[in-house]
Amino acid sequence: MRDAILRTLIELAADDPRVVLLTGDLGFSVVEAFAERFPDRFFNVGVAEQDMVGIATGMAEAGFIPFTYSIATFSALRPYEFIRNGPVHHQLPVRILAVGGGFEYGNAGPTHHCLEDLAVMRPLAGLTVVAPADHQQAATALGATWDLPGPVYYRLGKDDRSVVPGLDGRFELGRAQTVRPGGGGVAIVALGPLAGEAVAAAKELEATGTRCGVTVVASVSPVPVADLLRALDGVHTAVTVESHSIVGGLGSLVCEVVAEHGLGARVMRCGVRAPLDGVSGGEKFLNARHGLHRDAIVRAVRDALGGVAGGTVPSGGAASW
Repeated sequence: MRDAILRTLIELAADDPRVVLLTGDLGFSVVEAFAERFPDRFFNVGVAEQDMVGIATGMAEAGFIPFTYSIATFSALRPYEFIRNGPVHHQLPVRILAVGGGFEYGNAGPTHHCLEDLAVMRPLAGLTVVAPADHQQAATALGATWDLPGPVYYRLGKDDRSVVPGLDGRFELGRAQTVRPGGGGVAIVALGPLAGEAVAAAKELEATGTRCGVTVVASVSPVPVADLLRALDGVHTAVTVESHSIVGGLGSLVCEVVAEHGLGARVMRCGVRAPLDGVSGGEKFLNARHGLHRDAIVRAVRDALGGVAGGTVPSGGAASW
């Protein structure tokens, strides 16, 4: 998504001189095109993410629309207080480009594995949180949100080739996108690039006679409540899929919607629950290690259907898997 975002950002900057880009000494091979096109609007602040957010806050106060660029852990966690006390509390148009959510920087080790960012960003009232599922949706999402009056956090992947079948780049703030219709009593709700695995799991299940709807949530805040209610209406089980801790992310968001609206769906969360143990490796290896792939989603759905057959699925409430 990085290249798609930077291409879109260059287009926006060409039309609006308020757009500036700051990096914390990262993103090279990605940000050069912006720096070459707009050298007076590109700032490398060095390995100083807190300062980067502080500078961006001052620029926003002065009338600019600053975008900050860094790896997701360094974008969300290291400058968290600066984000909260600066652009959030003052409702300034700072845009945080956080690249490599989940295990996308797998070989760099646990310091670079971003599994908590949504949990800490969601409680910040007034912060828009967007987590596109593929590069096409990322470009659409940026085009739809870049000029909002308040701050925006973008959780971005690195993949600029894969697309989620049926998504077709669609994005609306406060909405979710259905990419496969439901009808089988089970709904899969997915976030980020793992939406592709969710669609693959649904296809595999359908081939064996189990139909699952798949809904993609890219607008994390504001929450797409109405679309989630439609997706979960009449289903007995919702399976959430995300490359994030099961606490505070999509799984928690769906549980909140289910509980607050009295739905009868059981929620089974497919996410990271095991503590990080220092093991590093490629993204696919770590996703498999933590059950973030189509086979694990298929097992979750089949376990849920087995529970229904055995009469163990409750009439309401939420559970985890």
